[in-house]
Amino acid sequence: MRNISVSVVYATANRQWLKEFRMARGSSAAELIDKSGFMTDIDALQNVEVERLKLGVFAQKVALDYLLEDGDRLEIYRPLAADPKEVRRQLALLGKSIGNR
Repeated sequence: MRNISVSVVYATANRQWLKEFRMARGSSAAELIDKSGFMTDIDALQNVEVERLKLGVFAQKVALDYLLEDGDRLEIYRPLAADPKEVRRQLALLGKSIGNR
């Protein structure tokens, strides 16, 4: 079975993590996350259940069972600090908009 080259990334406001791996063809996003060590090495992910992660490949949403392809960059998204709808609602109440704070 031929190996593929993939990477996994995670970012906070202050730091980015990027690791590259050779994985067996047919490996899943979950297997890459496990191999990356991000869930134990990154403080922000230590108390998060893998099943609750939001993932993407080149900004396209994928699930844990997504089968990786050669050259994929698996992105682990952090939770939003605030609900965008709620932020817009609060700004509207103040007579402001996102670009006009």
